[in-house]
Amino acid sequence: MPQRIPPQPGQESVWDYPRPPRLEPVSKRIQIIFNGQTIADTTAGYRVLETSHPPVYYLPPADIQMQYLQATTRGSFCEWKGNALYYHLSVGDKRVENVAWAYPTPTKNFQSIANYLAFYAQPMDACYVNSELVTPQPGEFYGGWITKDIVGPFKGTPGSWGW
Repeated sequence: MPQRIPPQPGQESVWDYPRPPRLEPVSKRIQIIFNGQTIADTTAGYRVLETSHPPVYYLPPADIQMQYLQATTRGSFCEWKGNALYYHLSVGDKRVENVAWAYPTPTKNFQSIANYLAFYAQPMDACYVNSELVTPQPGEFYGGWITKDIVGPFKGTPGSWGW
């Protein structure tokens, strides 16, 4: 099992996050830039906190430039949140597939994020939390955003699949 990194003052350890995950509102400014275009800019998001994962941020559609997103036929299932739908993102000559997802009819504990979108940070030009450039969660599967106030180790690194 991984060795928890002790958080310093002002930091959170992902090993103190709960399972099942917790949903909480976040008033920090969240911004996403892709191909030079601001795709999202909000202070009305939510974050999902789950053991061993950096937070995943869910943003209201009203604060996203939805004209750049196209719904896909891909879906997935989360035992905590329900069935997700995915989106492609196209801006100018750049396109990324299945880069965002939403839960149109989430489970009871996650009703607040119905139709809110989460984005993988890796393919973006930049994702920011309160003007801090985020680091994407390791691995191809997870969508967490790492900031200086979050410590791990994080699920997604080699050898972490069974955590």
